[in-house]
Amino acid sequence: MKYKSQKVAYWFFAFSMLLLVLQIVYGFIMGFARIGFDNLHDFIPFNTARAVHTNLLVVWLLSGFMGAAYYIIPEESQRELVSVKLAYAQLISLAVVGVSAVVGYHFNWWEGRKFLEIPRQLDFLVVINVLLFLGIILMTLYKGKRRTTTSLVLSMGLLFAALLYLPGMLPFDSQVTDSFFRWWVVHLWVEGVWELIMGGILSFLLIKLTGVDREVIEKWLYVIVGLTFLSGVLGTGHHYYYIGVNKIWLVVGGIFSALEPLAFLAMAIFAVNMYRKGEKKHPNTVALFWTIGSAIVSFIGAGVLGFAHTLPQTNLYTHGTLVTASHGHLAFWGAYAMIVFAIISYALPNLTGRKLYTNNRGKLAFWLSNIGMLGMTASFGVAGIAQVYMERKMHMDFMTVQKEISIHFVMLILCAALFFTGIVLYIVDFYKYGKPTDEALEIDTTSIAEEPTENVTSKVTHKELEETF
Repeated sequence: MKYKSQKVAYWFFAFSMLLLVLQIVYGFIMGFARIGFDNLHDFIPFNTARAVHTNLLVVWLLSGFMGAAYYIIPEESQRELVSVKLAYAQLISLAVVGVSAVVGYHFNWWEGRKFLEIPRQLDFLVVINVLLFLGIILMTLYKGKRRTTTSLVLSMGLLFAALLYLPGMLPFDSQVTDSFFRWWVVHLWVEGVWELIMGGILSFLLIKLTGVDREVIEKWLYVIVGLTFLSGVLGTGHHYYYIGVNKIWLVVGGIFSALEPLAFLAMAIFAVNMYRKGEKKHPNTVALFWTIGSAIVSFIGAGVLGFAHTLPQTNLYTHGTLVTASHGHLAFWGAYAMIVFAIISYALPNLTGRKLYTNNRGKLAFWLSNIGMLGMTASFGVAGIAQVYMERKMHMDFMTVQKEISIHFVMLILCAALFFTGIVLYIVDFYKYGKPTDEALEIDTTSIAEEPTENVTSKVTHKELEETF
């Protein structure tokens, strides 16, 4: 059965979609600035746009993860959230942090630490917010009727993400020491504990969408967790050499960076195999597209491009160039953004009672956004390779190189427009048809995922489910 407290997830998803649109807008501002249309420079200089763009990415993904947890945990633990009011209070405080940070960046109210530009004063509100979130999730699990591997891995990822934020709050006079601990947050988040969050959400979706036995799917989670910790933690060393620490980290980082694609490869094989073993065809093909697509695209972006970029012999030249942007965009999109879209696509029909997956707009959104992102990745990659050769091999002036490669940003903007079109189509469905209803949550819609195919029709023939748009 469904739980009424799962409605909380919708508002976290809505906040995520709002911040995503804002992030893309700032991306366009930077893109046009790179080809000479920098008319907003006096109001939004490039460094401000970049800080807002990257930090909005972090906040909207975290909001999406929190929404996913608020949807998944009640269903996995088989009880309502311990406090819906506190969950809404946590969302409000998260919104206050996000809005305050974005406004503050425009008034130069920031720390100047890449990816962690948020002012120290807001750090404490972040800690309170995350502690409140973890308290709700962990208490719900503790009081629940069951504890599954899926819910435990998801909760473990969320807990470690919170703990690893703390090293980034420590003040240091030394730039080297500060950078050392900053990477504990930045790298161990995106190449460590966030992978656990992705794995937990992926496991939940595959159980619901494929009909494969829970025990089979959750065994794969142990493999993913092991590979993530083995490669992600020590792979952090590929950043350390460039901030002045001992050379041994160049060796350690190089070896374990080469192993990092294995975790994402395991996820891709895991998803495809579970889909093939599925005993039934789930009607929500849009959610299935995003779920399988997330595993495959993350392997290409985070695994293959990450491997090609972070090996020491290559990274010596590509570090700090647009090659990083190429890898980063596809990696974040595949591993984390697409899994958020997947859980939203699965959750909304159950929260609303509407078959949102029956129209072609959802599939069109999937293909346009992915084709656009692949085009952006290619544009960044070509520009980055040209930058490496001209700047790092031919020793040309930095600004001269930027002018020479600006033509690639024309194609980047065109691909970004295609990507944005897909996102807009997705958000149209989300805001037009996605608001949850109590009536829908009273219907046993879990029959779609957990009963044999022949019983689906009799379980969901309710007026609310019959009425599509």
